[in-house]
Order: sequence, then C-alpha cells, then structure tokens
Amino acid sequence: MTTKPPAQGLSRGLLLLMSVATGLAVSGNYFAQPLLDLIGREFGIGPSSAALLVTAAQGGYALGLILLVPLGDLVDRRRLAVTLYAATAVLLLVSAAAPNAAVLLASTALTALTSVGAQVVVPFAATLAAPEERGRVVGTVMTGLMLGLLLARTASGALSELGGWRTVYWAGAALMALMAVLLRVFLPRLGNDGERMTYPGLLLSTVAMFRYEPLLRWRAAIVALSLASFSVLWTALTFLLAGPSYGWTESAIGLFGLVGAVGALTATVAGRLADRGYVQTVTGAGTVLLVASWAAIAGGAHSLFWLLLGVVVLDLAHQAVLNSSQNVVYALRPEARNRINSAFMTAFFIGGAVGSALTSAVWAGSGWTGVCVLGAVLSAGTALLWALERAAVRRAADEPLVHAPNL
Repeated sequence: MTTKPPAQGLSRGLLLLMSVATGLAVSGNYFAQPLLDLIGREFGIGPSSAALLVTAAQGGYALGLILLVPLGDLVDRRRLAVTLYAATAVLLLVSAAAPNAAVLLASTALTALTSVGAQVVVPFAATLAAPEERGRVVGTVMTGLMLGLLLARTASGALSELGGWRTVYWAGAALMALMAVLLRVFLPRLGNDGERMTYPGLLLSTVAMFRYEPLLRWRAAIVALSLASFSVLWTALTFLLAGPSYGWTESAIGLFGLVGAVGALTATVAGRLADRGYVQTVTGAGTVLLVASWAAIAGGAHSLFWLLLGVVVLDLAHQAVLNSSQNVVYALRPEARNRINSAFMTAFFIGGAVGSALTSAVWAGSGWTGVCVLGAVLSAGTALLWALERAAVRRAADEPLVHAPNL
C-alpha cells in the first residue's frame, strides 16, 4: 500500500498545528498524576489504588495503538484523526462528571484508547516531510507530544487549585474539541493506493512486522524499557513531593512538568543529528544518561537540587532514545508507516504501563529507595539492549540478505 503526499508538503503552520495537536491529545492521559492524592481523598481510596489511574491510561493507550492506529494505512488519515480527537473530547467530559472512582477509571482508560489520534498525526507528519528533513519534522512533532505529556501536570495542578480537579477535565475536553475542528479544516487528504486489506488482515500484518523487521524488535524493546524508567520517576514523584519530605500542594507538584519540559525541548536537536547520520550516537548517549540520571534522583529524597538535576537528565535522555529510535523504524517501510508506528508505540506504552504498575508495588514496600533501584535497573536494561542491537546489526551485515514479504 503506497501513500501519495499532497503537492504542498508540510508548511510551518501545519507542522505547528500537528505538534500542538499531538501534545493536547496525550495530555489527558497525565492529568491525574499530580492529582492522585486529591482524587484519592475525594473518593476514599489509597495511593496504590489511585495510581491505577496512571496504569489504566497507559494500558488504554497501548490498546488503542494496536487496534486503531493501523487503520491509518487503510482509511483516510484525516478522517481517522478527526474522529479520534472528537471521541477523546467526549470521554474527557465523562471524566469531568465522574461520580465515583470506578467511572473515572473506566473513562480514563477509554480516553487513552481514543487519544492515540496523536499517533496517527505523527506518521502523517513523517509522510508529508521530505526524506532529508524527516528527523527534524518527527522531532518537532514529538516535542509537542512530550511537552503536552509533561506540561499536562503543570496545567493540571494549577487548574485544580482554581476550581478543583474536575476543572482540568472540562478544559481538556474543550481544547480537544477545538483541535478536532482545526484538524478537519487544515489537514490534507492522503490517498491510499495499492492492495486493500481487511481489518483483521491489517492487524495481523501489524503484528507480523515484529517477525520480519529485526530493527523494529530491538528498538521497540529499547524504548519500552526507557519509558518504563521514565514512568517509574513520574509516578512515584507525586507521592514523594506530597509526602512528609516535601509536603507540596498539587499546583506545586504540577510545576515539575516545567522541569521535564527542558528535556523535551531537545527532541528537535536529536532529530537534526539523526538527519546528519548520528542516530546511533544519540541512542547510545541517551542510554548512558538514563542510567546516570538515577544516581542524582536517588539523592532527591531530601535534596531538591539533586532531584531537579536528575529529572532534567532523565527526560533529556529518554527523549534522545525515543526520537533516534523513531527515525530508525520510520525508515523501514514507508508504505506501512502506520503499522510500523502502531507496533513500535504499542511496545513503548506497554513498557510505560508496566513501569507504573511496578512503581505502585515497590513504593508501598520500599519507598523512594526501592523506586530508584527499580528505575536504575530498567535504565541499565535499556543500555544493554542497545549494545546487543549494535552487535546483532554487525553480525547481520556479514550474512546474506533475506527479504521480508510484502505485508
């Protein structure tokens, strides 16, 4: 299946819109993080139960990635993106009006399911971009996505102080409805030519990408562990900052998103380096920094300086690993970019869900020390996988080339 980009390509204005749209789409999945203590008190649930909101969001997102994102290789991508954004707006309204924790948990999972519209927009931008600028374009869109993810915490904390935690969801619903309208007006149509597939065939083809694309397997595993480490920090951070060591309010906790945003802003730098042929250098440096960041984070139990330093380094490293890995996998099969992205990002967010779930259990048993050990182990696994990938690629270069079937 081949895709014909429109003649006008990707303008600066459209790139900006797509970046903002991706950020807003994923932001709803992270509204609850600085509010876990507040939500828990209102509904009478403990920290471990409240943390399930984070796990539900990441699990729902992973399910949407495998079930919905591949449709971009089968149907009109603009229509798919607009439909998903509109559905997310409606589900955020349900969260805003949730009468109990069970409804909020269900609506959070469903909101995450439809918010994968962001992952329809990312390969959309990669397709519109010229090959020599793909790294920069993907980096720019992913900067928007990461800023949305991180600044969601800041906005969430601030809005909850003004009008309660429900205000966050009312505002998110309004912004997603606006994005649905703007995407409907400004996104170009992309024609899908070639062999048509059934939906079950499309899903099977997506899963088969893992079988026939070794680099996809390696990179998916690498970013899964990277996000797991990232999620360990941001899930436990709320409990640390709200606890006796710091005693911060929800709005103050939300401001930590501004710290993480510093790392997210490096995505375009990583993309430009990838365009210049330094993909492996960026990944390798990112994995090393991931491990190093946890030494600083461990000292953050009672030191704000070390905590700030560790958060900035970890976010920078995670973004470098993710963006460089996206540049590797997006180059594999242009005609199946949505399916490649679906497989890759499904593994990515499953890693995040596992990291959040492990954090809840470790925090209850071992506190901040246990959380830091968990994060460091996951980061070390990321570095190990990258080293093994490099060795596997070198071995494959000496073997006869075997072509994968046209899935």
